[in-house]
Amino acid sequence: MAWWRRGHAKQAPHGGGDLASAKAHFADFISTRRGVEAYVEPATNITATTVVLIAHDGEWTRRALPSRPAAFEVARSFDIPVYDVNLTGYPARMRQWTSRQRRPKGR
Repeated sequence: MAWWRRGHAKQAPHGGGDLASAKAHFADFISTRRGVEAYVEPATNITATTVVLIAHDGEWTRRALPSRPAAFEVARSFDIPVYDVNLTGYPARMRQWTSRQRRPKGR
């Protein structure tokens, strides 16, 4: 085993975030923006299952949840459209919003 991998082999994915905290954050995001949609992202070797909420203008927020079924359940509980990102991909408005946020303010 190489020194840079020591202690990192076979680590499980992050166990997900606090469900109550994620629900409160999502409720606030949804109530203060319009046209919000949810995108469920699968767990990876490094991250837990996550839900990304994307508003009409592309602004987004992400929170980890304990499992895929919990992610879909939480997203559906807000009565907004819910998509599996593996099937739909991300909307272009999300990438455009992120790109605008990275630009220097003076440009």
